[in-house]
This record gives sequence, structure tokens and C-alpha cells, in this order.
Amino acid sequence: MPPYDVLDQILEAYVNQRKSVDQIVNLGFDKSLVEKVLLLVDRSEWKRRQGAIGPKITGMAFGRDRRLPITNKFRG
Repeated sequence: MPPYDVLDQILEAYVNQRKSVDQIVNLGFDKSLVEKVLLLVDRSEWKRRQGAIGPKITGMAFGRDRRLPITNKFRG
């Protein structure tokens, strides 16, 4: 995993700004790193469905605003 400052920027672009892999790579990040981080985020989607809904602290909350299908292995 990259340092937190890099990881935070990738996650911000993907989750909150809804940018694609190519758009995030165009921000100056390594493509293989971006693909790995996004794969880990998407593969962990089922974990977020099991917990109780927490407070919304950003504009794009997991479980409420950002929903991915988990049964058909969707990749956006």
C-alpha cells in the first residue's frame, strides 16, 4: 500500500469525486497502484453492508450514497 497521503488522494478521487481509473491516473498516479487500490475498495464493499449505518461526515457516504452491486462482481 502507498503512504497515507497518496492513498487518501486516490480514495478521495474515486469515492468522493467518482473519478475513473484513467481520470485518477491522469492526476499523476501510477496505473497499477490505482488499479490495486480500487480493486481492494470494491472487493471490500460487502463488509460495509454488514455494519450498522454510521453518521454521514462527508458528501459521499459508504452505504447510503455510494452503492455497488456485490452479487454480480460489478466493476465500474
